[in-house]
Amino acid sequence: MSDAALRVGEAVFSYREAGSGPPLVLLHGIGGSAASFRDQLVGLAAQFRMLAWDAPGYGGSTPLAAAAPDAGAYAAALERWLDALGLDRIHLLGHSLGALIAVRFAAEQPRRVVTLTLSGVARGHGHLPSAERRRRLRARLDALAALGPRGMAERRGPRLLGSEASAAMRERVVATMARVRPEGYAPAAHMLANADIAADLVRLPRTLPVQIIVGADDAITPPAANREIAALCAGAPVHIVPGAGHALYLEKPEAFNRLVGAFVAAHII
Repeated sequence: MSDAALRVGEAVFSYREAGSGPPLVLLHGIGGSAASFRDQLVGLAAQFRMLAWDAPGYGGSTPLAAAAPDAGAYAAALERWLDALGLDRIHLLGHSLGALIAVRFAAEQPRRVVTLTLSGVARGHGHLPSAERRRRLRARLDALAALGPRGMAERRGPRLLGSEASAAMRERVVATMARVRPEGYAPAAHMLANADIAADLVRLPRTLPVQIIVGADDAITPPAANREIAALCAGAPVHIVPGAGHALYLEKPEAFNRLVGAFVAAHII
């Protein structure tokens, strides 16, 4: 596994890479980073070329120019990064906020996505009344401003975990979230506040293989909410991982990797 950085025009993208074979691209959530997918990069490297990006404003990646971008701005950044890597067709996995980006990219670039795995899917708050959207956004931004990344992580991180999480896992999740940069987190929070994944899901080709994976104990994006999203994907299968919360790919990496590996392997072109 290696850390890498790639300059694309005026922007830098940092990412992690491992393995060889068909490319499988991983998009993290609002409190994550490329490093969050360490267990996937290691565990699936024998089957696939694994690439996990730091979204704009995360890790060493250059923030987006807009203070309040939409999902399309992240999808466009993903397109530029993939083009610079010379990757035409990919298998794509998005977790939480990363699922919003993945679905927008697949809707706008359907030829390029071979399979789509969505994990702990964030719907976005765009379907809520404007006052509620503003309230939720303000709560996120105020917590970051008042507590700083570490304090915010200590408050929010444990909520991502399921019933079987150890103290070491809690610290790992908190430590990962504590590394977020305000210039990455704040625009991502704006995107989450105004996005609605349902509008993009109905644009996906009905022939695109899609699966959804969610933790049984996920309190952020519960299984019932993920089933509702699956219904918009022509009945995409929903796999529920026992004992796992929102951070299921960290908590139960072997179960998660088995589901991802089998799904992608079944659709190798």
